[in-house]
Amino acid sequence: MGQTFAQKILAKAGGHDSVAVGQIVTVKPAHLLTHDNTAAIIGKIGDELDTYGVIRPDLSIIVLDHVTPAANEKTATGHKNIREFVAKHKIEHFYDIGEGICHQVVVERGLARPGMIIVGSDSHTCSYGAVGVFSTGIDRTEAASLMLTGETWLKVPPTIRVTLRGRFRPGVGAKDLILRIIGDISADGAGYQAVEFHGDIGNLSVAERFTIANMGIEMGAKIAAFPVDAKAEAYLEQAGVSRDGYEPVWADGDAEYVRELEYDLDALEPVIAKPHTVDNVCPVGEVVGTEINQCLLGTCTNGRLNDLHEATAILKGKRISPKVRLLVLPASRAVYEAATADGTLLALSKAGATILPPGCGPCLGAHQGVLAPGEACLSTANRNFKGRMGCKEAEIYLGSPATVAASALHGKITDPRDRS
Repeated sequence: MGQTFAQKILAKAGGHDSVAVGQIVTVKPAHLLTHDNTAAIIGKIGDELDTYGVIRPDLSIIVLDHVTPAANEKTATGHKNIREFVAKHKIEHFYDIGEGICHQVVVERGLARPGMIIVGSDSHTCSYGAVGVFSTGIDRTEAASLMLTGETWLKVPPTIRVTLRGRFRPGVGAKDLILRIIGDISADGAGYQAVEFHGDIGNLSVAERFTIANMGIEMGAKIAAFPVDAKAEAYLEQAGVSRDGYEPVWADGDAEYVRELEYDLDALEPVIAKPHTVDNVCPVGEVVGTEINQCLLGTCTNGRLNDLHEATAILKGKRISPKVRLLVLPASRAVYEAATADGTLLALSKAGATILPPGCGPCLGAHQGVLAPGEACLSTANRNFKGRMGCKEAEIYLGSPATVAASALHGKITDPRDRS
């Protein structure tokens, strides 16, 4: 019997010919990602760092993105401590405020390469599966240990195979697909399992693959991964990664799966995740007309240039409803600059949007768009838990960039296929 993507990559990393589901494998990840939480992580091992230092200065990727610029003294102090740690231990991959959201920065800077294992103290580290990386979230204590030892263990997960057929119709996109899958599988239906995507992958852009892989954790998945094809190779080359700089890994044709699902992209329709769980999914038609107070376009799920373009195609030359606030959050400085150069941000601003600096911003409810009691937000983010955007008495709906843009025009949830 053949091996899945997860089995093959963990076997190689552990020095085995093959591994079985459930087997414990000791690995040395290529990178450890941390962000603003680096301050708390290094606080756990201050004495050990003074005595031994970090195992490798190229292991850590540290990106300040969650509360940037600092919104209070506590955050500012944390950022200061991180900068001092970076300087003292000569950390090679450090990105200060303004560079963007950690997951976008990692791929843009060519740090996520096919065949790698990357772990991070952020649950959406699974994003890099879009380019054939075994990437997964870990907790802060494990991250602290990795800084000192460079080593951790992983249990080989069983795998779900998802086969995609066809292509998206206008008004329907990757966010609708992944929300539909999560709605079908449930928020914990893929708990500690890998998810592989097969089929007509070439009909998806790499940006769309990132949207899908990013939300793998929202169905409980350990990883969510795509094969490396010509589109992925071209994307990586633009990020400065030459084809001879990595060895792609993919599942064998006779690999064994615990579950197999198939989706016809031509038959998909726009969907919404209703409060307060990501798997509370329904067709957009069931909630059309629901009044909203704020719209959020961006985050590590849908803050790339193609997402901003999709919204601009709907909003250019128009004006959002006076009943709603539209916040636009480019995922990185590179996205911000590209969207500035091609007029996208100007068009969105003229439509009434408020442009925020690259970073996580209101997604986690720490600043830049906290909701008030009784308010509702339609967001392209990946989570809609109670209190996620800073207020337990507010409601968060999740949708695609097209749905968010169309809804901002009318001040209520709107089907993006309705261009009236």
